[in-house]
Amino acid sequence: MTTTPDRSRVQLPGISSRAYEHPADRSALVAMRSLTGFDSVLKRMSGLFSERRLRLMFLASAVRTTETQFRALHDMGRDSAYILDLPRIPEIYVQQDPRVQAMAVGFDEPFIVVTTGLLDLMDEEELRFVVGHETGHILSGHAVYGTMLHILTRLATRVAWIPLGYIGLRVIVAALEEWHRKAELSSDRAGLLAGQDKDAALRALMKLAGGSRLHEMNIEEFLAQAREYDTAGDVRDGLLKVLNLLGTTHPFSVTRVAELDRWRRSGEYDRIIAGDYPRREDDPSAKVTDEVRAAANAYRESWSQSNDPFIGVLRDVAEGAANVGERIFNRFARREN
Repeated sequence: MTTTPDRSRVQLPGISSRAYEHPADRSALVAMRSLTGFDSVLKRMSGLFSERRLRLMFLASAVRTTETQFRALHDMGRDSAYILDLPRIPEIYVQQDPRVQAMAVGFDEPFIVVTTGLLDLMDEEELRFVVGHETGHILSGHAVYGTMLHILTRLATRVAWIPLGYIGLRVIVAALEEWHRKAELSSDRAGLLAGQDKDAALRALMKLAGGSRLHEMNIEEFLAQAREYDTAGDVRDGLLKVLNLLGTTHPFSVTRVAELDRWRRSGEYDRIIAGDYPRREDDPSAKVTDEVRAAANAYRESWSQSNDPFIGVLRDVAEGAANVGERIFNRFARREN
């Protein structure tokens, strides 16, 4: 027996992941995709058997959703794939684990894993946002590039006794962690596009910070908390906020709520729902230089909107670095033409 996708939500046929990706995430992905054979190299580095091993492990130790097992979750995966026009519906596995987690795993046939802790925390529409978030990771191909972060992180620990080698790798890892945090913001947008329920999306992210006692929380107050986090303290606090992000691959919940709310209010979400978005068929023509400029502009906008004293101190330095980066890429662009 086949099921019919939920057609009460707007489908986005042929949508490119570029439609919802954060500019800093998008520029990295377009650059990586332009390198012929890059995906193949990463797959060899991680080992083709690794994906098979993981799938077999979850097949043996978790519950795969079907029409007779976790039916509602199964339908959410189908609906998310339908709305984001994914060629293949990813399998979803439920893992017994009190921790609140969800992840997209694999290269060739990626699948989604959610924990029972997440199922216990989220209501149906919040869970739909989470499944859409993971589907966004799959559509963007984040698993492929996230693998490079894991490989280099492991390598950095192995060469920690070599000072210069370790420092060089840590710089690369830090840059990849920054990309990964922006990739999470991208997938939050994908989750909103898949679920098409703004309140549920913000609630889900707020619950990651405050847990299940929703009656004790207020989204407007949480957004005010985000504004306070951005403006609070002096230069020392701004530096501490940067240091707190070292070694993390996910932005803090308060930042994710504020960023998703800001993106929706910008009008991008409404334009995409109305059918105005880049198509997948045009991905090969996307230019790295254009995406780098977009990323630089996004950082400039973020700096200009921030009231963080530390950002104010660094703004001129960062602006100069962005201008240098643009000049470098413009030079390469002229060579290509």
